[in-house]
Amino acid sequence: MPVIDSQVHAYAANTPERPWNTVPNWPDHVTGDEMVAAMDAVGVDGAILVSAFSMYGYDASYAVEVQQAHPTKFGLVKPVNPDDPAVADVIADWKATSGTVGIRIMMAYGPERAVDDPGFDRILREAVRHDFPVNLLCWGRLDAGRALIDRHPDTRFVLDHLGLEQPRTPPAPPEPWADLPKVLELAKRPNAVIKVSGACTLSQAGHPYPDIWDPLARVFDAWGLDRCLWGTDWTRAHAVLSYEQGVEPFRTTTRLTEGERAMLMGGACAKAYGWAPGKV
Repeated sequence: MPVIDSQVHAYAANTPERPWNTVPNWPDHVTGDEMVAAMDAVGVDGAILVSAFSMYGYDASYAVEVQQAHPTKFGLVKPVNPDDPAVADVIADWKATSGTVGIRIMMAYGPERAVDDPGFDRILREAVRHDFPVNLLCWGRLDAGRALIDRHPDTRFVLDHLGLEQPRTPPAPPEPWADLPKVLELAKRPNAVIKVSGACTLSQAGHPYPDIWDPLARVFDAWGLDRCLWGTDWTRAHAVLSYEQGVEPFRTTTRLTEGERAMLMGGACAKAYGWAPGKV
């Protein structure tokens, strides 16, 4: 089973030719070539490349360039804008773009929207039409995320980052798993899967993060490993841990059997997106 990271970001340096929208505490650049080199160094075969909203907003052109240069390494996901009246055309064009595997809603950022917001309805209707899973970033707004999932039972959702707010800098929050009961309750939704991405950033113990495994075991039990997609959320997590440190604990833990590890670190992601490394 190939090892697939369910979320990475790649981006060029901040230049007048390709300016960033914001300047987060990320490295000055993590190009596609640099992301592939980091993956190759630790035996990650491929990844879902999520266009970096912090830098590029709804413009996924850099991610497309990276995928074109490395078509067997990346499947593409882009954020889409619920305020765009032409979002249906945007999603149709994205579906026609080589290497695309899904779209994303950034519910955690910007103004709070009603669950019946017309922009959400347009996006989720088109996601069904084009058979796209929808990555849903709703940390801090899990109740609204649950209501949105329930409103659209025919849409396939991928819950980002365990549904839990995660730090960009250490230390971990005082109660990093406080919303875990809501995350476990969400597992009852058959139209949703969950990214076990960025989990190491929630550790209060530091590398090799021994305190993540008991809460993660509850996630695995509730959701089932065939609905749990391991990922690093590199490069958002870079100030907390290295790429290798986001991979190695999952490779070496004794809390998973080899079959469970294969499903968590690749099989579930391939199933959710209908994509695997080497597939063009």
